[in-house]
Amino acid sequence: MALAPMAGVTDSAFRQMAKEGGADVVYSEMASVAALVHNSGKTLEMLKAAPRERPYVVQLFGADPKHFAIAARLVEEKIGPDGLDINFGCPVKKVQKQGAGAVLMENLDLSRKVVESVLANTALPVSVKCRTAVGRVKVKEFLEKIADLDVEAVMIHGRAMSQGHSGEIDTEAIKNARQSFKGLVLANGGVRSWEDAYDLLEKTGADGVGVARGALGRPWIFSEIREKETFIKNKEEIFALIREQARLAEATAGRQGIIELRKHLCWYVAGLPDASELRRQFVLIKTLEDIEAIIKAP
Repeated sequence: MALAPMAGVTDSAFRQMAKEGGADVVYSEMASVAALVHNSGKTLEMLKAAPRERPYVVQLFGADPKHFAIAARLVEEKIGPDGLDINFGCPVKKVQKQGAGAVLMENLDLSRKVVESVLANTALPVSVKCRTAVGRVKVKEFLEKIADLDVEAVMIHGRAMSQGHSGEIDTEAIKNARQSFKGLVLANGGVRSWEDAYDLLEKTGADGVGVARGALGRPWIFSEIREKETFIKNKEEIFALIREQARLAEATAGRQGIIELRKHLCWYVAGLPDASELRRQFVLIKTLEDIEAIIKAP
């Protein structure tokens, strides 16, 4: 059970909450290889992880094999994660414009060069994340292109790039990927409950699942999957989790960590009777004291 990488979401504080919530492995936010090459300081700071996050995988995105080579060496030396992952699945427009993410998957020759470049410049296990289809390229064709390379795992988002993050999951495409790939296969997409996870596993025959949006405001979903049980948290339990993540956010990223926590706080309170009012207050918080004042208010 993996906490799948999400840009602007899977920071250190949230990864620690997911590990506490039962995740087996956690992925970093997407890290730009170009940024690592040209101005590495800020990106390396973003990629720092606490010991409790392990096993921890850093995900890289970009389009230049030379940049990937430098980034792989730099991340291994400075961060020392348990693995490197290459993003071939992000559908975001600004990533597409760089020829990176999902659109890179459509360029089979360049995709292979990128994977070869990373493998040649790290001793860490290397994995990839991709889509079921990008344009005319299907996941089977993509995996066949890199089948002879030492790629340990693939996480397949069960939607084509054109679907973004909505629509039906193509379980058959994930299932058939096994024929073209010798490593671990993780199925990703649409997992918002433990029932969803087991349904996806049954239909795809995958070795595990990657949970992304289903973990937002519910980092305990991994324990639900493990226990095959739904855990309904009351307001006090939700607030306790908020306090814990807020403490971690400040410890790892200071004031900016608290600012970036705002969206997480809004996800946590979804479904509470006074969620609307809590969200209105949470989007304005700047300090731990602000959070505490909201939580303690009658």
